[in-house]
Amino acid sequence: MPDNGLLRSVTVNKKVLLASLLAVFAGSAAAEEIVVYSSRAEQLIKPLFDAYSKETGVAIKVISDKEGPLMERLKAEGSNSPADIFLTVDAGNLWKADDMGLFQPVKSAVLNGNIPANLRDPDNNWFGLSVRARTIFYNKNTVKPAQLASYEDLASPKWKGKLCLRSSKNVYNQSLVATMIADIGPVATERMVKGWVNNLATAPFGNDNAVLEAIAAGQCDVGMANTYYYGRIVAKNPAFPVSPFWANQAGKGTHVNVSGAGVVRYAKNVKGAVKLLEWLSSDKAQNMFADVNFEYPANPKVKADALVASWGNFKHNLINVKVAGSKQAEAVMLMDRVGYK
Repeated sequence: MPDNGLLRSVTVNKKVLLASLLAVFAGSAAAEEIVVYSSRAEQLIKPLFDAYSKETGVAIKVISDKEGPLMERLKAEGSNSPADIFLTVDAGNLWKADDMGLFQPVKSAVLNGNIPANLRDPDNNWFGLSVRARTIFYNKNTVKPAQLASYEDLASPKWKGKLCLRSSKNVYNQSLVATMIADIGPVATERMVKGWVNNLATAPFGNDNAVLEAIAAGQCDVGMANTYYYGRIVAKNPAFPVSPFWANQAGKGTHVNVSGAGVVRYAKNVKGAVKLLEWLSSDKAQNMFADVNFEYPANPKVKADALVASWGNFKHNLINVKVAGSKQAEAVMLMDRVGYK
């Protein structure tokens, strides 16, 4: 006959062991954290990170600032940095971070399968996660679409005193000009940018919203902006008298750029960081990206938000967005030479 006292002792010990194991696993799950340095507006990324934490139990700590200070912070922190991921807007910024040695390459069949080759670093150091088009916008009351054609055409004398632009100090226009240098060469690009300057209706504005509002107010007839700025405006005011025109459809296509991210060089949680990037490229996250900020999904299998889709399909310029960074210094010097402030 088994000793009842011994059986009770074994049973109690098993329960204690099980409870201990559960506590260890629970502690491990609670302890997992991914630290993201982000220059994106918090309200645009928080819903995504909240959804990931809810789905996986992994905590995400976000440290927000402008991209420049964050890159300098990563560089200064070096191997002591707590960051696992750097998230920012514009391929020019991603290229710059890579050029500073802040990223490490990622081998992921998931990311390579979800993100097209032109929207990620050729060496897999960073990946585009959402897409925006920088195209022409026009006042529907004063301009017919048939009058429009391309970025180069905005340098034509017919737009004298009718063009509004954002400042050349902004990375979005720098990336557009950098891509044009790669597409049509520096001589033709300089001629184009000089024509833009000659056609300005007023001094360049500080942001895309101001450009679009100036077009609507009749201060100018045409301008250039990122599509999501327009989306935010027309979502609140469907009667806004401005429309997008897809530039360069007879040529290489409309300039597109990305917001994106990479795993930082000294990440402490590389495996967790890669899993988060893979999740951000998934159908679920890409739908959230598209819906929250009126951007285009980077994953081509995911449909755009209904409002964004209503603007129609267009031919994207398929040049690798990395060129926006690699030729950015040349673009800045070119814009300075022709007096584009």
